[in-house]
Amino acid sequence: MARPLRFRYSPNAWSPGRVDRQVLQPLQQNIGASDVDTRFDVGGEWRTYRFEMDNGDIALFASSDDEAYWMGNTETPQALWRTNKIGWDEAPYRIARWARRELLETLYDEDPWLESYPHLSWFFLPVFMSKDGRDSTRTFFREYDGGFPDADRDTVLQYFEDLLRPGTLDPYRHTMAGKLGTSEHVDDVRMSAAMAEFIAARILTDAGYGLTPEIEVTTGHSLDFRAEGDETNVLVEVTRPQAPSTRAASGPIAAIRDTVQTKTSGQLSKHGGGAVLFVDCSSFPDDAWAAIRGERPDVRHRPAVVYRARPSGRVEGYRRGSVPIDLAPAIDFVG
Repeated sequence: MARPLRFRYSPNAWSPGRVDRQVLQPLQQNIGASDVDTRFDVGGEWRTYRFEMDNGDIALFASSDDEAYWMGNTETPQALWRTNKIGWDEAPYRIARWARRELLETLYDEDPWLESYPHLSWFFLPVFMSKDGRDSTRTFFREYDGGFPDADRDTVLQYFEDLLRPGTLDPYRHTMAGKLGTSEHVDDVRMSAAMAEFIAARILTDAGYGLTPEIEVTTGHSLDFRAEGDETNVLVEVTRPQAPSTRAASGPIAAIRDTVQTKTSGQLSKHGGGAVLFVDCSSFPDDAWAAIRGERPDVRHRPAVVYRARPSGRVEGYRRGSVPIDLAPAIDFVG
């Protein structure tokens, strides 16, 4: 499966003739390609190229007298196979900014509804414009409302726009955006589970904690977050049960218990305890959440926080066990 978009770096000189012979011509022969005008300038000593393929793929290439950068959601020409892949933050600012502007303009041409959400568009650009995932990831937000049931699409998009605007997750963009995946097909259950981590991040930051995602523990596993405060250093793992109508469980309470059982008998059991489990019921419709809210069942792991977020920004939930972080500023606790 293709990965989120990154640059390929070549520490060599690339003359216009070499670009034509070793980049454009192979693309033309294999899949059909055109060398078209770039939409934006880089400036300085850089020569820039934009290649558009007959199948809708796009590639960008920037070269100077002694180095070059390639980025594309298409096949990589053989001359670039042995080049190193680097992140957006590792490329020169001019190059990264140019690539962002070129790709965002293309994204908005293809899906103009995203233009009203610039932070969402930028954050997920590596998957929105990826080789295999560009259709599925956009469809997930356009037709599946980002995993929220019974919600207005624009309200959902604004929720995630507001979540991403402060930039808390910007240093982890490649990792976090990649959680949405670059599969050709929409897997709304898996994608909704990925977005649960974004909701958890918002809860932690709204509660006043700093956070670091993907914390490696001694078992070789990774837990989703470390929540950090003046006197706080707590590991958090997030799980998102499927709504009862989409699983074999007999009801909403069985649904969350089954999901937590899977988590606690696997990753959390190997960790040896101590992590706070966030059980995100945001995929549940009103009636299913009402049943959980009314009974507030135990979930076979302590400490745990069971909650449901809505795209309005309201989060409602309850606690089990002694939760070592204060989430009251972010969650309306019942009972």
